Amino acid sequence: MNTLQKTNSTSQTLSVRSELGEGSDGIAVKLSPSAAAPGRTEVRVNPSRRHFIVGSAAIAGGGFALGFAALTSSSTADAQGLAMVAPGDFEVTAWVVIKPDDTCVIRIARSEMGQGTRTGLAQLVTEELDCDWAKVATEYPSPGQSFARKRVWGEMSTGGSRGIRISEDYVRRGAAAARIMLLQAAGEEWKVPVTELTVAKGVITHAASKRTTSYGKVAAAASKLTPPDPKSITLKNPREWKVAGQSMRRLDTKSKLDGSLKYAADLRFDGMLCAAIKACPVHGGKLVSFDAAKIAGMRGVKATVRVNEGTVAVLADTWWRAKTALDKLPIVWDEGEYAKASSATIAESLKAGLTETGGQYAGRVEGDAMKAINGAAKKIEAIYTTPFLSHACMEPMGCTVRYTPERAEAWVPTQNGEASHTSLSESSGLPLDKCEIYKMDLGGGFGRRGGTQDYVQQATAIAKLFPGTHIKLLWSREEDQAHDFYRPISQAKMTAGLDANGELVGMHVRISGQSINAWNNPLAIKDGKDERQMQGFWQQPHDAQWGYSVPNLLTEYAMRNTHVPVGPWRGVNTNQNGVYSECFMDECAKAAGKDPLEFRRVLMKNHPKHLAVLNAAAERFDWNKPLAPGRHKGIAQFMGYASYSAAAAEISVSPKGEIKVHRMAFALNSGHVVNPDQVAAQIEGSVAFALSAMYYGEVTVENGRMKELNFDSYRLLKLAEMPKVDTVLVPTFDFWGGVGEPTICVVGPAVLNAVFAATGKPIRNLPLKNEGYTFA
Repeated sequence: MNTLQKTNSTSQTLSVRSELGEGSDGIAVKLSPSAAAPGRTEVRVNPSRRHFIVGSAAIAGGGFALGFAALTSSSTADAQGLAMVAPGDFEVTAWVVIKPDDTCVIRIARSEMGQGTRTGLAQLVTEELDCDWAKVATEYPSPGQSFARKRVWGEMSTGGSRGIRISEDYVRRGAAAARIMLLQAAGEEWKVPVTELTVAKGVITHAASKRTTSYGKVAAAASKLTPPDPKSITLKNPREWKVAGQSMRRLDTKSKLDGSLKYAADLRFDGMLCAAIKACPVHGGKLVSFDAAKIAGMRGVKATVRVNEGTVAVLADTWWRAKTALDKLPIVWDEGEYAKASSATIAESLKAGLTETGGQYAGRVEGDAMKAINGAAKKIEAIYTTPFLSHACMEPMGCTVRYTPERAEAWVPTQNGEASHTSLSESSGLPLDKCEIYKMDLGGGFGRRGGTQDYVQQATAIAKLFPGTHIKLLWSREEDQAHDFYRPISQAKMTAGLDANGELVGMHVRISGQSINAWNNPLAIKDGKDERQMQGFWQQPHDAQWGYSVPNLLTEYAMRNTHVPVGPWRGVNTNQNGVYSECFMDECAKAAGKDPLEFRRVLMKNHPKHLAVLNAAAERFDWNKPLAPGRHKGIAQFMGYASYSAAAAEISVSPKGEIKVHRMAFALNSGHVVNPDQVAAQIEGSVAFALSAMYYGEVTVENGRMKELNFDSYRLLKLAEMPKVDTVLVPTFDFWGGVGEPTICVVGPAVLNAVFAATGKPIRNLPLKNEGYTFA
């Protein structure tokens, strides 16, 4: 065995109801007038196939094209792998490849991690292309191909609920351009005006001569035509969509169920070596030494390597053998100054940020909040805390890299293919045109696999020591928990004043916490102001606007960074700020002696879209109907990722402190809805994700290291703990919003407000397990 050491320094109403545990053979879609809302169209979806799984950089390159570049059939894969068009297939535009059998291969530039973006984007392309959905296939264009073609597929980042909303326009135009070119090719063949042709499901018809042809037959000629000017294309009216806007079955369900879909952890190559890795348990610590001789004779072990200044890896012929040997490897760490850090010391720093003057920045200064609060008839004050959270992806971090001095390739489950491409280039020392990324479906992302590409850098550093050999790096669950980029920890001090009539006259919001931008995007902090941390409290419309009007308002952020690395976590800052805002609103409503729904409505008159989803959720929940004895309710609304969301929850609390969430009702206005069933699935996933965090989620710090390292101590929601979820979609068709992240910010506060209603005691510290509650 060789021992090597080398150091290398992310209106129309659609109603969707899902009751978990209710059996069905598939999706039942019923169109009917809604009794609760006359004039609405109601779509009820029973997504039973999900029942059993619920609970379980700056880019180098040239200009930007919209996907209209055409390749001919002679464009086959060259040495760089820059073209994916097989002989006999024809690329009409960069988004569409047509096969002779009429199969339409749609290129999907965004990543698929279970959220349904692959299917949604394919629906949008199919809608404008007018092809047969039954003959649609998809494939990922690679970052290397995109770089070589001047980023013809646009950006490849999938995060911030942007997978569809950012790319929908140019994707649809690319598909419409392909349809126009295919019709033009048929018209030229038949020598008839294009205006006399119609197309449906990929079959082109000339009614006057009763002739028909198919996309597969005219694709060759179409691929040689000049694409139309994208600005000249009129896209279809979303209200008239036939494929988009419908609850089409996901394109990847079958391959997931039968096991044919390959994840990064499934990859096998001849001669491949598997790497298990361990970094210093204290973030920022260094690797001093290791005794490779102690494990040299263990079965399958091939090498022990220093990956970087803080990390060591063992390579073997199987991953388990590498992991077993790594566990027995004697390692000496220099844990450094941060070994003294703890959750207690971090909490003290955050607490100081709530009151200290200087160092904080004022976000919104409207009127004189402090004067109004101090002069109010009643003053309300509350301090809330939320902990570090890990992403806990079911598939731990990892990828496979093959390096030679001429070329580097990586098979990566990534939320940002271009970030992976750049990381591979920088880590290998090879230019971008000598590197390629093969994107894999992700076994979970939630922001962890976006801009932070540490696992690509590690695998590449190891692969450089073994030129020509495939190196598959896979983190253990413990490593994944110990070296995440966690959701930031924070505290919030909320202060408000009520007049004699119980009207809110002033509010002061101060948040003290760690900054994501300070860790991974410091250039986004302008003049010491990190506005990202106040996401959801913004005045500006369209993305994360606060939905209340208060005559006197002051919002502040005090940056208090720690040695613990942080990054985007599903919902990013809205999932914390939503708790702070909406739980405090309920405390203010109680102090005013008012119903929490009515209290909010008064403050939301200037925010019609926020108010509309709040009303829709209340209506779906039947807010004014008395609940059964022992049942209690809570409500919340918030905005994030350009979408408006609201939720209501029904809960019970036993005398022993056992909380049971019986049902939740949601309303979402994301502007447009591409696949109602997928939106329902995303909302259900948000419920499972948010309740896991609210009940159990917490990563604590002890002696500088993260303490909860596996699912025995970092629990996730169980199927039996999942409530019934009822969703109403209220798209207004005047903007494009996200779906995957917006509703997570209202799950927690709706439930917490219901617990407040049940017990009379507000919940201000998460997770609930630390407040003496258990879960039924």
